[in-house]
Amino acid sequence: MTPPITAIGPGRAHLIRDDEEALAVAAALAAEFAPGAAQRDRERRLPLAELRRIRQSGLWGITVPREYGGAGVSYATLARVIALLAAADGSIGQIPQNHYFIIEIIRHEGSEQQKRFFFERVLAGDHFGNALVEPDVRRPEDRKVSLTRDAGGEGWRVSVRKFYSTGALFAEWVPVAVGDADRKHWLAIYPRDAEGLSVIDDWAAFGQRTTASGSVLVDDAYLAPHLLVPHTLNADHVKPVAPIGQVLHAAIDTGIARAAFEATIAFIRARNPLPPDAPPGTPWEEDQLSIREVGELAVALHGAEALLERAGLAIDRAWQTAAAHDWTRAAVAVSEARAASTHAALLITNKLFELAGTRSTAPEHGLDRLWRDARTHTLHDPVRWRLFDVGNYYLNGKAPLRRPKYLEQPQAASAHPVPAPAPDAQAVPAQATTAPAPVRAAAAL
Repeated sequence: MTPPITAIGPGRAHLIRDDEEALAVAAALAAEFAPGAAQRDRERRLPLAELRRIRQSGLWGITVPREYGGAGVSYATLARVIALLAAADGSIGQIPQNHYFIIEIIRHEGSEQQKRFFFERVLAGDHFGNALVEPDVRRPEDRKVSLTRDAGGEGWRVSVRKFYSTGALFAEWVPVAVGDADRKHWLAIYPRDAEGLSVIDDWAAFGQRTTASGSVLVDDAYLAPHLLVPHTLNADHVKPVAPIGQVLHAAIDTGIARAAFEATIAFIRARNPLPPDAPPGTPWEEDQLSIREVGELAVALHGAEALLERAGLAIDRAWQTAAAHDWTRAAVAVSEARAASTHAALLITNKLFELAGTRSTAPEHGLDRLWRDARTHTLHDPVRWRLFDVGNYYLNGKAPLRRPKYLEQPQAASAHPVPAPAPDAQAVPAQATTAPAPVRAAAAL
């Protein structure tokens, strides 16, 4: 029996019990958030009230494992939740991504004490932000030495500057990626109000304008020992954390693509209204070239949605079997979903204006937000490398590893070689629809 949890801040977070409830809650919140998305973007009004609703709804805790009192939803469900939120507002869809990613790091590498501590906080409504990427480094995973022992005690000191810190401004906890003198990587998970930690709202991109993905400055800030979590980056196998983080990025792009597709249909119909006495079956649009283009957009969207679900199910299966080859297949499935979702989001947000016409560019419609959000978010990950991973797997039987392996030396043979299957051999059995029961680590604010 999970011990009682004391909620942090105003109100108690609802406890979501299963996948079905998680999807219902996400759909209801998306319906609330969508009408104000364009105005929030136009005014750069941060979604504080909307994030409060997410907190109260219990969505922050849906990946907390059942054995720790959470719903332990499947990754296919988690991807759908993110896609629903992103379809309503591409900025709101982005903010939870790092929260769930940090939960997975704790699940995978945190101690039992850390899991229990952070799971309790998440179920109470806490949210993780992030401070992972440093300026002036060659690769996002590079770390300068920023973690040192505290001279006066058992804890640590951190000094570092981060950017792209999505969610940190809104969060109760700010996980800071740090490196030590031995080149080991860690997460220093600070309370948002920790002395020496500053969150700076200096995000100025033209897309996803209300994520507040600004900077975090950590200036000789003390960290208690129990708040330091390992974050290893070994490249000899596919790690569970990476596919999970990337499938959520695919979900964001898929959600934006869905919103743009629906906006395209709605705008074309509004531009060509049917007369009140139109007989049943009267077409909204008779231009055959436009109809054909809408068909292409539908195929791209539904393909991305199908590959997203397939990738989520592949991750669920890999957690159940813990087999290296299943994690490899999950990583490849996620790469396919990333490539498809990038293509769909960019294609549909571009075609929206081509098919809807000049009137669709008027600022009162706010449709440019969809293109700007898609163009900004799809830059998170070079899709050319996702396609390389997929091709390298099917042609050469190579597991996707970290980019440095590809850039700096020939890829070493895997300790668990995976023969390249035929395309349909990656299909995931229908029974792999629930999340694994193993230790599901961590949570976020």
